[in-house]
Amino acid sequence: MCPHAQIREGGKIRCVLVHDHILLRQGLRRLLEDETDIEVVAEAGNAAEALRTVFEHRPEVVITDVHIFECEPDQSQQLILRESPASKVLFLTTDEGEEASEQSPQPNTHASRRTSAAELFAMVRSTAAAEVALPREPQHRHPTEWPTEEVLPRQRVLTVRERQVLKLLAEGRTVRSAASLLGLSVKTVDAHKFNLMRKLGIHNKAELVMWAIQKRVVKLPVNL
Repeated sequence: MCPHAQIREGGKIRCVLVHDHILLRQGLRRLLEDETDIEVVAEAGNAAEALRTVFEHRPEVVITDVHIFECEPDQSQQLILRESPASKVLFLTTDEGEEASEQSPQPNTHASRRTSAAELFAMVRSTAAAEVALPREPQHRHPTEWPTEEVLPRQRVLTVRERQVLKLLAEGRTVRSAASLLGLSVKTVDAHKFNLMRKLGIHNKAELVMWAIQKRVVKLPVNL
């Protein structure tokens, strides 16, 4: 059994907090850690950091902004559960139109801007106590089923520049930031990103990050 599959008796609910707004993230951390049974073990500001951090800590609860993975909540949840199958996900939403629906992966685990601190604490506890939501069959291929460069047709093997762009994007860089670091135009980096996704059969940035982690383009902690 995974050592983090259940909350140890008398232990704290270990959370990973994922949000790209640093001030909001720090404020949430202060609120959560005032509770004696909740501990924020790590923070992340983008999809790449989030997946690596979740893999490292295997928390009971991942509290994440609904937009961080740039895909639908059910896809986001599946990406997280692939890294830590025993974790549960609590989504933060900012727009009323993003409230949980009957189709949401976990309808009772969406905290909105109208959620009070007390309600948030209760949601963290109920999320941690819920049964593990095993990932459904993915709509797209699992990263282990994506083609490696060895089996890609010659015309689809990644170029050196595409690998550079892939690494930077998977590390959480924006297209504009990657362009600045590589001395390229934003338009050129966008073109490389498009080619990467076309070659690998990837549909969004979150899947791009997963492929990069799976193929060790982005390194995981050395002790893992």
